[in-house]
Amino acid sequence: MNVVARVFPQTSQTVAPDAETPDTAPIRCDQSMIARRLGDFPTFTAALDYAAGGESGYNIYSGRGDLLEALSYARLRREARETAQRLLGLGMKPGERVGIVADSDGDFARIFFGCQYAGLVAVPMPLPVAFGGREAYIATLHGMISSAEMSAVVIPDLIGSWTGEIAEPFSLVFAGAPADLLSCPLTPCSLPEISPDALSYLQFSSGSTRFPKGICVTHRSGMANARSICRDGLQVRETGDHCVSWLPLYHDMGLVGFFLTPMACQLTVDLLPTREFARRPHVWLDLISRNKGTLSYSPSFGFELCAKRPVAEGLDLSSWRAAGIGGDMIRPHVLEEFAAHFAQAGFRAEAFVPSYGMAEATLALSFAPLNTGVRTDTIDLRRLESEGIAIPCTDITAPRRTFVLCGQALPGHEIEIHDASGRRLPERRIGTIRARGPSLMSGYYNLPEETAEALDSKGWLNTGDLGYLLDGQVVVTGRAKDLIIINGRNIWPQDLEWCAEQDIPGLRSRDVAVFSVEEGGHERVVALVQCRLTDTERREKLRESISGIFRRMHGVDAEIVLVPPHSLPQTSSGKLTRARARAMFLAGAFRSEPPAESAA
Repeated sequence: MNVVARVFPQTSQTVAPDAETPDTAPIRCDQSMIARRLGDFPTFTAALDYAAGGESGYNIYSGRGDLLEALSYARLRREARETAQRLLGLGMKPGERVGIVADSDGDFARIFFGCQYAGLVAVPMPLPVAFGGREAYIATLHGMISSAEMSAVVIPDLIGSWTGEIAEPFSLVFAGAPADLLSCPLTPCSLPEISPDALSYLQFSSGSTRFPKGICVTHRSGMANARSICRDGLQVRETGDHCVSWLPLYHDMGLVGFFLTPMACQLTVDLLPTREFARRPHVWLDLISRNKGTLSYSPSFGFELCAKRPVAEGLDLSSWRAAGIGGDMIRPHVLEEFAAHFAQAGFRAEAFVPSYGMAEATLALSFAPLNTGVRTDTIDLRRLESEGIAIPCTDITAPRRTFVLCGQALPGHEIEIHDASGRRLPERRIGTIRARGPSLMSGYYNLPEETAEALDSKGWLNTGDLGYLLDGQVVVTGRAKDLIIINGRNIWPQDLEWCAEQDIPGLRSRDVAVFSVEEGGHERVVALVQCRLTDTERREKLRESISGIFRRMHGVDAEIVLVPPHSLPQTSSGKLTRARARAMFLAGAFRSEPPAESAA
């Protein structure tokens, strides 16, 4: 039976719990004022209790780079504890789940940490920036709310008019805007003692749609990863470090890397709204320059967007000591272009820090050594495809592929490469990447079979990624589920995507999605290509050019389907999702090719 949720009346502006006026000056990097502790806490609440003794915190910026709120950890702790009392005053009990559609603002911080102090399980959910329309987005939220068995959902004003549709199928104790929750009656009560083994939050993996899987992260595993990141991966300094991030707080790289970890080591973070990054990527670099940012991360496409913009006069990136790359397959040529483009602004190529991880490991599993930049391995593509072995390629005329080394496993963690039978493989042999360590999830929420498939009895996580080891460092070659097998050859779809996007004028990153479909017992390769051309003859030439490159460079025949701009689906973190593109293709979404929006 469908029960309409309790929806509080919306207000036009968030009301701070203590009516304190937000600071108008940003919090600077050296305002911690307390001894640096690198994540050595049992819980996130204990970490915030300690960080509140200093003056660091979150600087919330608009997409144009204007400071909206300076939220110190001291003030955040006070307001989060009050939010916890408001949540418990609604009748919620420790262990219940609270969905938070996550905007990069102070309200998210207040409510997320309010859940931590109340013993409730926070469930960050995405904004609709990466979804194909309102109906698809709401269906995605419905899947998450149902899967996590949420008791409450907090929906920002940005999509406040959709609250009724989002909440209608469920019986919730609360569904409304942050302002509505933060203005609920404050009922003084004792807050529960938080156990390190209690669930802190559920993280939905990228691309979760109809059957989402909520990754269970305890305080213990979350703190173990935060400690490894700041102590071992980034080697946070006693003074001078300052974080800048545009990454979404509903994705593990943003939530753990640049929301929880900086707090756990008392660093200040400048937060930009994810939804505006693609339009104004230069604001990210401007904040690094203005506030002397030292630590900031992005998938490859973020660096690519910036490299397409002119270098602003006066831009100074010399303070940026760790420019991390993660969240997607790393494109070395993109990083080379970024480094060359911004060298005049003081950026050092040695600052690049390739990393590897996933939400099932809280976030990080490995970091490349600091101050060494990007180390690559160029291998013989034919032997990779036919023999599953990564042999260095010295013949410049032979098909080859360049991969990026992503570092050794963090201390206390292990990374191995296994074959299909579970045997450990030596270096340069391709297999499934498996990981073990204190940061791993406790499982998928209420999904015992899926948990058993991912985690074996010895604690090894099947990451679903393929790769190899080189000098002890992990090299990721692709997702196992994306692999195309034709005539005994293992073909990585990103090889085809990248060669088309690099060699065909007018194509951009994430314009091509390649996958296979089974037909008559054989695999047929399909390439969906976002096309901005309207002229029929030019569109046909584009098809022929892409087909020719695939045959010449990879020996692959593919069906080239031109699709409108902005029609290929992306995950919540901005990555192309081939699985969803394939499902849309099979459902007939691209059967006809409507005219493109504009000429290239």
